[in-house]
Amino acid sequence: MPILVQEPSVYPEGLLTAGIDTESSDREWRVLHTKPRQEKSLGRELAQQEVSFYLPLIERRRRISGRLMTTHIPLFNGYVFVYATYEGYVRSLSTRRVVRSLSVPDQQGLWANLRRLHGLIASGRPVLPEECLVPGQLVEITSGPLLGFQGRVIRSTSGKRFVVAVDFIGRGASVDCEGMTLRALKDPQLVGCP
Repeated sequence: MPILVQEPSVYPEGLLTAGIDTESSDREWRVLHTKPRQEKSLGRELAQQEVSFYLPLIERRRRISGRLMTTHIPLFNGYVFVYATYEGYVRSLSTRRVVRSLSVPDQQGLWANLRRLHGLIASGRPVLPEECLVPGQLVEITSGPLLGFQGRVIRSTSGKRFVVAVDFIGRGASVDCEGMTLRALKDPQLVGCP
């Protein structure tokens, strides 16, 4: 059986690592809510149409019939982030994979959240989805592989976890804080479930 190529998670490749001037651009971020299990298919179509997008994917390993299988699944089921002109946005809706679209009033805020999230996934540490964020202390990581990241610390049954939130959709991703030094930041903005 042939090995499948990993689905595109960001297009173009440097979208989240290059500086983007969202103030003067004719493009804007939108959050697309997809039909069930259509995130990666939508990503493929957007890449073919050259529409900029980000689909956070995380690696999952499972043992199936005695074989260890690695898959890449969406971190946020049902969400794809599109950075496009109005024309590109309309093309994304024409795929018939989108249920609804959410406009983003804080373009800079979403872009910053997505950059942090992309960096968290790229760190190679195991990332877990956080469906409903609870209030917690805002911190900055001062040592370790995620030096400079800001987010919240929550306590879970496995100990302390560092959370990067995508405030606009009320979800986030977390990694274990073990081996990292954290510094509390002033004026935490509480993040909660809708």
